[in-house]
Formats: sequence, C-alpha cells, structure tokens
Amino acid sequence: MRRLLIEGGTFVTMDDSRPIMKGWMAVEGTQIAAMGEGEAPESEVRAAAETFKGEGFLFLPGLVNSHGHAAMSLLRGLADDLVLQDWLQNHMWPMEARFTSDDVYWGTSLAAAEMIRTGTTTFVDMYDHMNRVGEVVDSSGMRGVLTRGAIGLCPEDVQREKLRDAVTFAKEWNGAANGRITTMMCPHAPYTCPPGFIEKFVEAAHELNLPMHTHMSETAAEVEQNVRDYGVRPVEHLDKLGLFSRPALVAHAVHLTDEEIALLAERGVAVSHNPVSNLKLASGVARVPELLKAGVTVSLGTDSVASNNNLDLFEEIRMAALLHKGVSGDPTVVPATEALRMGTSQGAKSVFLDGVTGVLKPGLKADFIAMSTANTRFVPRTDYVSHLVYSASGMDVTHVWVDGKQLLRNGELLTLDEERIRAEAQRCFERLRG
Repeated sequence: MRRLLIEGGTFVTMDDSRPIMKGWMAVEGTQIAAMGEGEAPESEVRAAAETFKGEGFLFLPGLVNSHGHAAMSLLRGLADDLVLQDWLQNHMWPMEARFTSDDVYWGTSLAAAEMIRTGTTTFVDMYDHMNRVGEVVDSSGMRGVLTRGAIGLCPEDVQREKLRDAVTFAKEWNGAANGRITTMMCPHAPYTCPPGFIEKFVEAAHELNLPMHTHMSETAAEVEQNVRDYGVRPVEHLDKLGLFSRPALVAHAVHLTDEEIALLAERGVAVSHNPVSNLKLASGVARVPELLKAGVTVSLGTDSVASNNNLDLFEEIRMAALLHKGVSGDPTVVPATEALRMGTSQGAKSVFLDGVTGVLKPGLKADFIAMSTANTRFVPRTDYVSHLVYSASGMDVTHVWVDGKQLLRNGELLTLDEERIRAEAQRCFERLRG
C-alpha cells in the first residue's frame, strides 16, 4: 500500500488528548497510520511514496452532514419563504413525484460535488431511488450513510412495496463501496407514517441489525397534530412504537419538553440539528444547550438544498455557535469547540461511525480536509478553532481525502465531472419544471 506523508502541517485533530498539533501525519491505505509533533522521523520520510508539504494549511477531520436529501439539490430556489407544510405539500412533494431515477442520480451528483468542495466527507441521505444515490457515493469516493425514506400515506399494498424496497436497499448496500456505505431504516416521520407502518420498519431494523432514522418534532404544528391523532407527543409516540429500541438518529427535534430531552438521553437517541433550514422555514430553534447538558449526542445537518439553500456545513457550524448564544442570552452555551465537534466527531458518533471517522487519530479512516490559511480570515494566527467556526467557510477548503484517496486537489474535483453534472442537473430541472 502506498504511504502518504504530510509534513509541516497544523492539525486540528478533534482528539481531546491532542486537540491541536503542529507536525506530521502518515496515511497508509485507507487509514491514518501515524502522527507526531515537530519534524517527521527519518523512517517516515523513507517509507513515504508521496509527500505533501503542509505549510500554510490547516488539516481537520472531514465534516459529517448528518441529515439531508441530496437529490433535492435540483429544487434549489424553487419555493422559498414558505411555512413547512405549504412548502412540502404544495411545492416539494408535487415536484418530487415527477423525479426519475436519473433525476436522483444527477441531483445527488450535484450535491456531492458541492459537499466535497466545502469539506464534507460523510453525509446522511434519506430519499427514494437509493440505488442511484449509492452509485454516486461509490463513484465520488465519499462516505454515505444511506436510507430509503418511506412516507406511509398510501394504500397498504404500496406500503408493503416501500418496505420491501427499503429492506432490499439496506441489505444490498450496507458495506458497499469498500465499506464507505452504511445503511439505516427510515420511516419518514410520525406525521407521514401510520403507527403500524413504523412498527414494521422497527421490526426490519431489528432483523437486519440496523439503526433507525426519522424526522421528529420539527414544527409546533406537527407536535399538535400528533397529540390530536395519537394522544401523545412525537417522542413518546415513537418510543411506544419501539423506534428507540434501536440505535436511532432523529432529525430536527426542535420542539421538545424537558421530559422528552431526558427520555432521548436515556434511550441514547442522537439528534441532527439543522439550524439554517429550521430558521428558513421558521420551524423554530432546537433546545441544543439543554440537549447537550443532558448528554444527548448532537450533530449538524443541512437538510436539503431546497430549504437551506446550500450544503456548506461550515455555515451550520457557525450558526450553531451563534444562534444559541442569541436566543439564550448566554455567550458560553455553545462554545466554538463544541460547535466544531458537532460537525466532526459528534457527527460521526451520531451516524454510528464513532471510531471510524470524525477524528484525526492513528487507526481511524483517513477522511480529512486541508484548508488554506493564506487569506485574511486566518490572520492573525491566534485561535485556529475560533477561526474555523467564526471566520472560515467551505470556500477555504482546497484539498479533500476520504479513505486515503484524494477527491479534491487545489480546488479541482478528481472523481466527478463537475461541468457535466452542472449541465445534466439543469437539464433535469428544466424537464421537471415542464
């Protein structure tokens, strides 16, 4: 296996034992082989088949986007400034009903190009035509946690077909792309899935030994509807249906009581915080400080481009640090380091890749990015974590590696044909718009 040696770099490791290090890192195959401070030992220099000069770069783990719908990149800017239910029912769902598998392929490709360019190396995707999403993950070199999202507002025969599709995808793609793809089971949301439909997904998750993912408590109206329909709020509802009997990740979790936060902590449920999407749709502000205090794992997601409207996870990191200061009146509630953890190490933990990625540490996967410090946003060179959270953007990312393979070099995509992707995505949109 070829060995890559990065020399003279500054590493923001997200490893508590050595958070920031000026030194070197060796990569062999798909893994980080060794790291150290100062100059690389002569033995490492001799062993390296390739050397990367790290001066002027800040290296950190690749970012983890823990909730999204990548193919919806085709719908960027289509229906802005609307409340969630109007946005979904009158604009998104009718357009998405026209999506073909090719639309999903090119929409996901567009998203993958944007994510790689802005430093995201792992992403969660909940959608349909998931085989095509898997193809994009495979060819792009990214890491994907994929799930066939299923809405159960349909006849029973269609429900059975969706469940079969979800199970087949989960079985066939788990561990694909040399292990870069893992899968989950995903009933879309308690307000779009009858209880019995959710229970069938839970049963399948137990049989396949897979985690669960769903939308939950995104809006106050959704919570109120759940009480009207089932007599309880979504957290208790999903708990009774057994969804939290599996390792689980819920998206949004904006409207929670103290008791619900305690239950999520007790069940070990992780939360994907989507601050920009929740603000744009006026869904509310999640109680992240309380979730963190209770010990809940909180990560960051962009949701779809249609409700964001981009995939730059650095925006979510900065928003997570700033938003909760503003609404709480306490500037200490989500410090910069915690916000960066949400996008890296806690992101990996929330998507069940703890010990795989999210930290720069020997033995973990070589998923990392290099950001150029040769611009005004990194001067003066004081606190690099502060600069990453409050100053930097995804546009500062110049190099990206996943599984030890370089996907972006000097801002050039190496695994995707961006020019063709842009053209095909526009063509797909024109057909969808009619």
